[in-house]
Amino acid sequence: MNLKNLLFKSEAPKQGASFSKKRARISNSGWVVLIIILLAFFAGFLDYPKAWDKGADWINIQKNKVGFLQSAPNIPQFFDIPFRLGLDLLGGTHLVYEADLSQIKEENINDSMQGVRDVIERRVNLFGVTEPVVQVDTVGGHHRLIVELAGIKDVNQAIKMIGETPFLDFREERTQEETDAILERQNAGDQAALLEDPYFKPTLLTGKYLSGAQVDFNQNTYQPEVSLQFNDEGAKLFEEITKNNVGKRVAIYLDGMPISVPTVNDVIAGGRAQITGNFTTEEAKTLAQRLNAGALPVPIKLINQESIGASLGEQSLRASLLAALIGLAAVILFMIFWYRLPGLVATVALLIYTAIVLAIFKLFSVTLTLAGIAGFILSIGMAVDANILIFERTKEELRWGKGLSGAIDEGFKRAWTSIRDSNMSSLITCLILFWLGTSIIKGFALTLAIGILVSMFSAITVTRLFMKAIMVEGMEKYIWLFGGKKDRGKINVN
Repeated sequence: MNLKNLLFKSEAPKQGASFSKKRARISNSGWVVLIIILLAFFAGFLDYPKAWDKGADWINIQKNKVGFLQSAPNIPQFFDIPFRLGLDLLGGTHLVYEADLSQIKEENINDSMQGVRDVIERRVNLFGVTEPVVQVDTVGGHHRLIVELAGIKDVNQAIKMIGETPFLDFREERTQEETDAILERQNAGDQAALLEDPYFKPTLLTGKYLSGAQVDFNQNTYQPEVSLQFNDEGAKLFEEITKNNVGKRVAIYLDGMPISVPTVNDVIAGGRAQITGNFTTEEAKTLAQRLNAGALPVPIKLINQESIGASLGEQSLRASLLAALIGLAAVILFMIFWYRLPGLVATVALLIYTAIVLAIFKLFSVTLTLAGIAGFILSIGMAVDANILIFERTKEELRWGKGLSGAIDEGFKRAWTSIRDSNMSSLITCLILFWLGTSIIKGFALTLAIGILVSMFSAITVTRLFMKAIMVEGMEKYIWLFGGKKDRGKINVN
């Protein structure tokens, strides 16, 4: 046996092992590509379920025409999750309330207004309103609460939802001298005195200290009553009030009106109180539900109301979608013209990216405003930027004489650091905007951040796998499809 045969026999197993590993890698990549394609179809049908429904209806009709298939179950309709649109696109109600902070110390004003905002937001959320906007606004010395309810066209319904959130407070009985003095000032036309309660004076115990409310029945009269449980701070205040008013009346006010005026027989510890009155069972249940939904720490008054139609929003939405489609088409044409086959692959990855992002918006109920749509469109451009970095780096590797497969691998590897750094800086910016911005800015930051995260997956994973999938044997002969050409044994790039 000569040396040539020995070399051939010794190298054959190595070549076979290398070929097997390569086939295994291709096989694994193929499965991942299949999964991505299935995910893209699922996202696409979720974005536009009518496409699935029309096909399913046609198949069901054809199936029912065949006798032995009629008993088979029909293909179901694809589940439809609507996009959540903001006030500027869907229309709704805009309300402005002003808070009465006359009984609140200046250092506690901010906490009280935040408490009002939290209670109103929690109350509105119980009605399933789409992403309500509840924010505090200060104009001069006036502290206001702005409420925007998307999809609620009936202003009266919105006012009822907000206004039924009660303001609960406990008041001590005034002395006869205080009552007579206030009544005398009221009779004299004193405007400040007209706003005062001549019989009871406010205390520090209000609904913000309330932990919960429930309906009970009096063991003697079997009449329904509402039991209140205060938190630790509220329990101390309630105990102090009852201690200072043994033998006197303590009034329980709801929305400025007395609903129960019991006489304190002894000091009450533990933070429990009862609201008694001529309640029906339904009235007691409604009162308990309203108190559990949140009692306002300060009273509020409606000063402005406005119903916003969606006609302007629809026009803006159409214009935004048209601009997005035109921009997407221009980007696709540029990518295919300039980068050829890689540009086509990037286009497919971009369409998958778009379908996945829109599906995420639906699944996680992201509220879309015009600003949010702008953030999404901007993220599409950033997704293309990542592909441009990869393809330009691949061109450089081809220019330096590297083989096609190696140039693609090196292009992804060397472009990754630039993609990572630019996207991380953008995500940090989105985080700051979401943290410090208003509701509109938060919508922009959220959609942009989601788009950036998905674009990194699209550019690095989807595009790379698809590029690997098209790298079949003999592709080196078609180097021009990747933006390069062979000239006298040397690779040049357009």
